[in-house]
Amino acid sequence: EVQLVESGGGLVQAGGSLRLSCAASGFTLDDYVIGWFRQAPGKEREGVSCISESDGNTFYGNSVKGRFTISRDNTKNTVYLQMNWLKPEDTAVYYCALDTYPIAGCWAGSLDVGANTMDYWGKGTLVTVSS
Repeated sequence: EVQLVESGGGLVQAGGSLRLSCAASGFTLDDYVIGWFRQAPGKEREGVSCISESDGNTFYGNSVKGRFTISRDNTKNTVYLQMNWLKPEDTAVYYCALDTYPIAGCWAGSLDVGANTMDYWGKGTLVTVSS
């Protein structure tokens, strides 16, 4: 059974940092993409970042580019999202998700929620940024 478990959320002041973790288990694939998404209260889910297993390629949404960094530790089957210079508008529930058949690897389309490329989702972790 595929499982994605997020952790690392919490309350932080604006300008601060947090590192989220996504522990993945229950699958063996030659190639896949892990994506981070977020959903703020009253807003639609938004793609944040993704990383490809095959080549390590990464992609970021415009709202987090330059502030967030995605990385992976294959020995721990974990993907991280380092979030720096946090803003109140970063407040949201953050989800990690798995694309088991990434036709084009990690790219802008991976973060397009409407494209429905992700096959599995975690339950999310809440990040609250105070002003």
